[in-house]
Amino acid sequence: MTYQGVLSKMETEFAKPIQYYLVFKDDFINMNQMLNKTIRIQFVKYECLNCGLDKKIYRQGFCKSCFFDIPQAADWIMNPELSKAHLDIEDRDLAYEKQVQLQPHIVYLANSSSVKVGVTRKAQVPTRWIDQGAHEAIEIVEVPNRYLAGITEVALKEHVADKTNWRTMLKNEIKDENLVAWRDKLKTFIPEEAKSYFIEFNEETEMEFPVLKYPVKPKSLNIEKVQDYTGVLKGIKGQYLIFEDDTVFNVRGNEGMYVSITLV
Repeated sequence: MTYQGVLSKMETEFAKPIQYYLVFKDDFINMNQMLNKTIRIQFVKYECLNCGLDKKIYRQGFCKSCFFDIPQAADWIMNPELSKAHLDIEDRDLAYEKQVQLQPHIVYLANSSSVKVGVTRKAQVPTRWIDQGAHEAIEIVEVPNRYLAGITEVALKEHVADKTNWRTMLKNEIKDENLVAWRDKLKTFIPEEAKSYFIEFNEETEMEFPVLKYPVKPKSLNIEKVQDYTGVLKGIKGQYLIFEDDTVFNVRGNEGMYVSITLV
């Protein structure tokens, strides 16, 4: 059986274990059902997630011209502290920016390779944690806009990491942390404007990933360069497919690649 389509990040369902779906325009694959099966991935062409053209992907699934033009790829996406919609100031498209920025946001702690701080829209909990491969996470602050979340993250990353070590996460070289204790310890560093939004009483959320075998020395698959890869799927964690030969494929990192996936 062969599926074809442009890659975008896998959709997930919070269950035990997490359920993963690779969604194409006219079809979808429950990737959990592919575990222990041999899969062939072939690069076919590019397809920008915005304009749909066969143009080389620059970043985040977009071609270069779209990346520097559309609001979905503006700097405030990666750096929430740059958000200005709350001031009625436009970056690329004020209507879009108000829609996304002026809604409840969560500042959280997640443990994927070590404890890290992050920001997401409230509607994206726990999806964001799953996408990062976090086995446990906790909310610290719930604020009414993206800017307040951004400045809180900036303040807290002076005291805790803000990046995930993808190799450590995939090898499952992790230790359980007391995230409630971390939350309480970091409370004092929350900026004055966000202090009243601190979440005093909540528990950790735990995630269980569908992995049969973790890689010992994970090596990243560049499907654009290799063009054609076949392997036995042994696990899914974060947005990575993990194969028996220690090859790992970052689906989100390959957004905009139009591929053919065959069950061999």
